[in-house]
Amino acid sequence: MHDIFNISKLIIKKKLKILTDSEKSRLKQFNKDYPFLKDLNFESLVDKISEYTAINNDVAWEAILGKSNKEKLKAGIPFFKESWFKYVAAASIVLLFSVSYLVMNKDTQENRAVILEPVIEKGTDKATLTLEDGSTVILEKGSTYQAKNANSNGEQIIYQPTTDNRQLTTNTLTIPRGGQFFAMLSDGTKVWLNSESQLKYPVTFINGKTRQVELVYGEAYFEVSPSTEHKGSTFKVLTQAQEIEVLGTEFNIKAYKDEPNIYTTLVEGKVSLSTASMKQLLAPNQQSNFDLASKRVTIYTVDVYSEISWKNGLFSFKSMPLEDIMKVLSRWYDVEVVFADPNVEKVKFNGVLSKNQHLEEILTTIQNTNFINAYEIKNKKITIK
Repeated sequence: MHDIFNISKLIIKKKLKILTDSEKSRLKQFNKDYPFLKDLNFESLVDKISEYTAINNDVAWEAILGKSNKEKLKAGIPFFKESWFKYVAAASIVLLFSVSYLVMNKDTQENRAVILEPVIEKGTDKATLTLEDGSTVILEKGSTYQAKNANSNGEQIIYQPTTDNRQLTTNTLTIPRGGQFFAMLSDGTKVWLNSESQLKYPVTFINGKTRQVELVYGEAYFEVSPSTEHKGSTFKVLTQAQEIEVLGTEFNIKAYKDEPNIYTTLVEGKVSLSTASMKQLLAPNQQSNFDLASKRVTIYTVDVYSEISWKNGLFSFKSMPLEDIMKVLSRWYDVEVVFADPNVEKVKFNGVLSKNQHLEEILTTIQNTNFINAYEIKNKKITIK
């Protein structure tokens, strides 16, 4: 089966006239295999997709072409900055793997999905704030919260710096399944929290002392306020089995309770990763994989834009097993997923989708690529067949 994600990149590169000879051959073979594609009006289809899909243009664009090509295009192609073209490029990914196979299989798909309940709602901004005294506050759209140095509009919470920082007071922010939330800590550090996550942090930091927070579980993206703005105090993030120390940087930590590994991905800056048995520095574009069972740490070079796409409203699946994809979807849509055929769990999938899509649309997209035969939705339980 063709790698639809990469084929979509070739079509975009063809529009930009930057195809290599080998890429031209691959695209020519693809068009030969699927001749009906030449009759499709891609721009028109993109407009239709845009009616229900929200794409982060910058992130999707960088994922398609990479930074090096991006810089070349800025210098050599005047129309690169035109917003409509960037949108066509970004949406082409969605177009090719959600539309092309749909066209090919349109006569066989109608009876392969069984939905026995109303449409499942996509995730939204919501969280539970636990105060120092143990009381809780529900944060969600339409609600407000005001404290001495914190306020929330229900979609984010902002802490203000204060001179009264002699005593360390902590808050805990818990993001449920089907939720996400943004917090700005009192030192100016920004934190994006993914579904099913929990962060414990001081309401205010003590001058000259290490700024320390704890990612109890889940996934979080940190944009840390530099130590130069805080009398040299470093910033640390604790998880159940590792410690991250930074001076001022951006990184992502994924430490879910139901996963056997902790992943730390550095976007920019420098971090020091420590466990009970080792200490390791990460460079930008590197990811550490800490195996909780063996206590071993492996370092990889990764595509950081795919790793942090969740923060920008995208699901980016690159050679990801279907069982892992369903974990991601189950958290965002707050559903249970089971596989009727265990062999399907290991099938790998490529694609970029919007988190604003309904779950049924995403499942049908995967189904239309012939990865699964059918699916059933009943009582917030998805059965993949």
